[in-house]
Order: sequence, then structure tokens, then C-alpha cells
Amino acid sequence: MWNEMKAGGKDQRKAKGAMGEEVAALFLENVGYRIIERNWRCRSGEIDLIAKQEHTLVFIEVRSRSSSKYGTPAESVTARKIAQVRQTAAVYLHMNGIGDAPIRFDMISVQLTDEKAVVTDHLIGAF
Repeated sequence: MWNEMKAGGKDQRKAKGAMGEEVAALFLENVGYRIIERNWRCRSGEIDLIAKQEHTLVFIEVRSRSSSKYGTPAESVTARKIAQVRQTAAVYLHMNGIGDAPIRFDMISVQLTDEKAVVTDHLIGAF
């Protein structure tokens, strides 16, 4: 029973995360970004969204919350997570032969309710 509850909770968390990423991608497209990758993975980690804004390559961490019980989405981005995203971005740049393009790291907060998901904050150059 415990494993079933645990698995169900994990699946629900994944579904909420996917919903948050979808809303974030739509938000970014509506303000002129072009999404190039979603959930790009390598051994060092995963980047939720990779986009282009004019000539800048933007690595975006999406944080979704359905409650403020455990703090804001921005508060959930730890120094360890920042290091992981930066390392994963370095792998992406290397694997794609991108050496001199301007890059940036953004964070998007998404508030989830039973009815909808809404972007509540877009921190440009968050880390």
C-alpha cells in the first residue's frame, strides 16, 4: 500500500511539473521567446526549458507550487540546484558546439490550482 501511495504521489508530482512547464513555455512564447528544448537531460541533470530570446540562449528552471506551505517557488531553488543547472547547461553548450553565444539563466514560478496553472513570476537572470 505504501509503495502504491508513494508511486501515485510521484506520478501526480510529475504531472503537476509537466503542467507547470507547459504553461511556462506558452508564457515565454507569448512574450517572444522561441523554445528549442524541453526537459533536456544528460548525466549531470535536466534543464526544464531552453529558449532563444533574440541572440541570447536562455536556460529556464520552472518551479511549480500548489500551495505556499513549503515556501515560494523561488525559495525552492537551492545553491545545489543552481550548480546542477549551470553544469548541465555547460554540457549542452559543449555537445552543441556553442562556445561564444550570450547565455542567461531564468526562473519561472507557476501557481497551480485545481482549475488552472498561472505564471506568477519570471526572474530574468535569476542566477
